[in-house]
Amino acid sequence: MKLVLTCIATLAATALISGTAQASEALAKSKNCMGCHTVDKKLVGPAYKDVAKKYAGNKGAEAELTKRIKGGSSGLWGGAPMPPNTNVSDAEAATLAKWVLSLK
Repeated sequence: MKLVLTCIATLAATALISGTAQASEALAKSKNCMGCHTVDKKLVGPAYKDVAKKYAGNKGAEAELTKRIKGGSSGLWGGAPMPPNTNVSDAEAATLAKWVLSLK
């Protein structure tokens, strides 16, 4: 019985985690982030997986990315600047940053 409950709990946790990932990708699409970025290849801006690699192990990465999502940035990934994303709330920017950093 304990094994069955453990399996159910594991499946539920997996569904929640994958649901969060899907929700964050949907958020990125709804905020037009995917017009310049993709998950796994460079478009206008870097691939999200490349961003996650660059910031792996950086304790301040989530706050830094949240700030860059909201305020824009330039010169970090080449010549194309990322404009400020004024239609993204602070909470949405934090959600997006956390999602990007979770990609492998």
